[in-house]
Amino acid sequence: MRAFPVVVAALSITACLTGAGMAAPPAPYSVTPDLVDAAVKEGTVVWYTSTDVAVSEKLSALFEAKYPGIKVQVERAGAERIFQRINQEYDSKIHAVDVIETSDAVNFVVFKRQGWLLPAVPEDVAKYWPAEAKDADGQYAAYRAHLSIIAYNTKYVTAADAPKSHADLLDSKWKGMIVKGHPGYSGTIVTDTYALSQALGWGYFEKLGQQKIMQVQSSTEPPKKLALGERPVMADGNEYNILTMKESGTPVEPVYATDGVPVVIGNAAILKDAPHPAAAKVFYGFMFSREAQQANSDVGGLRSFHPEVKEKAGRVPLSQIKLLYSDPVKLEAVIDDLKKKYEEYFGT
Repeated sequence: MRAFPVVVAALSITACLTGAGMAAPPAPYSVTPDLVDAAVKEGTVVWYTSTDVAVSEKLSALFEAKYPGIKVQVERAGAERIFQRINQEYDSKIHAVDVIETSDAVNFVVFKRQGWLLPAVPEDVAKYWPAEAKDADGQYAAYRAHLSIIAYNTKYVTAADAPKSHADLLDSKWKGMIVKGHPGYSGTIVTDTYALSQALGWGYFEKLGQQKIMQVQSSTEPPKKLALGERPVMADGNEYNILTMKESGTPVEPVYATDGVPVVIGNAAILKDAPHPAAAKVFYGFMFSREAQQANSDVGGLRSFHPEVKEKAGRVPLSQIKLLYSDPVKLEAVIDDLKKKYEEYFGT
């Protein structure tokens, strides 16, 4: 596994320090036979996730094969929809979900402040995760990281003509040719929009909004539109979708923009009022195991903090990419204004 840049630490540490009060994390736990027996009696774990459905279902299948008798109920949606759903459910005293995972780090700053998360530290997180990639109070940890990138369809765009930077997307030759996600739906695109607005200024988005963009919702959609040839270029979207598509023969190519590539941290946590507490702990522990993290890398093209994960040959190392990081605490303070400003240029 590639060592994760220290800059991630800065944002994660900041996030960790924002919870409601500081407390020592609980002792790490392992998945014992007694815990598994209790989980089997519960029979189900409910997982809300913003990870691409194919990747999350693969993880669920691996878990169900390893732990027969515990079924994973996957509820996949964009990070912002999951955030709204949990807020609505908890405000109504509905406790339907056991484990959550989203690509919007701000979500966990809020959930922790609300007191909705259960402190729980899987042994792999305690042993391998750097302090910068887990909550100091043990309430959540970085389950995954990925990039939001530019990409193009090689059937319609040559490498020589392809955009090399975000600034290149503003060239008139790309008018009516670009697809992108929406921050009102996707946590990845929230993070992307914030990082680029900080690095390039809102003038970039104002000009991009004049390029007759195909606007979709989830960050998983631009890669799919690209693969179908509905647009030859995507301005943002999940790197992991592009990597897995390319490796399966789809004519798409990632672009690591010279003016910066946003990094998106996907945290995970157990809900304090989880309806299946034993199954939640077994599943949560599995999510951070080498087996699950390797599957995320192999099947999903996700970046991992587990030092025993080996990434496929041919993928561009992070050390060769100009990465843009976002502070979730600062982002939380401006997130509503960010979405309103975005809609001025791209619509709802």
